[in-house]
Amino acid sequence: MNKKGNIIVIGVVCFILTFAILIQIRTILHTNSMVIETTENAELRDSVIKWQEKYDQSIVDMEEAENKLKAIRQDATQNNPEAVKKEEELLNNNINLGLTDVKGPGVSIILADNESATASNIGLTEDIKDYLVHDSNLREVVRKLKNSGAEAISINDQRVVFNTSITCSGNVIRVNDIRIGSPFEIKAIGSPELLYGNLEPTIKKLNNLGIKVDIEKSENISINKYNGTIQQNYAKSVE
Repeated sequence: MNKKGNIIVIGVVCFILTFAILIQIRTILHTNSMVIETTENAELRDSVIKWQEKYDQSIVDMEEAENKLKAIRQDATQNNPEAVKKEEELLNNNINLGLTDVKGPGVSIILADNESATASNIGLTEDIKDYLVHDSNLREVVRKLKNSGAEAISINDQRVVFNTSITCSGNVIRVNDIRIGSPFEIKAIGSPELLYGNLEPTIKKLNNLGIKVDIEKSENISINKYNGTIQQNYAKSVE
């Protein structure tokens, strides 16, 4: 083999070696990236689990403290008509504020995205967003329920109180700053006939828009208490 041929062979070998080294480097970098990503995901998952455990424990501790306080109040009000009256007033105030679990007659409404609606079957002139439940739809239903005398309302077990916010957050909705998604179950306690009758026009309109809505009357609606903190930042009592 002449000198020129040797140079060509050496060049080909160098090219192959360089190509092999590049592939190996890319493989190592990809592997390291996957390891780092897996580690980060595991750490994030562990962190979420720990915070969830802390949250669950705080709920348990709060319920235990409330039960102890309830027992203390019951002992203090025994054989004391004036104290019993004050305790009843406190209970009614807590009910009005949404700070206690309640049950009674009312209605249950389910609003759900129309999952059968796709870009291919609704037509080019329609918007797929019209077939999804929006925060404005929930606010409209809640407003109708309040105007119809609903005494307690919840959305996906989030109690609606005087300062509850219902806002859009990407592809989900926030109620009391808690992310919830479709389907949305709105429960309300009040006169079943009045709540049902006053909601019929709204339900008909939503159904015509393509949103799936179902409503049922019930004599036994249970609504959980509000678990957040009610703060008054601006309103002050007049002395």
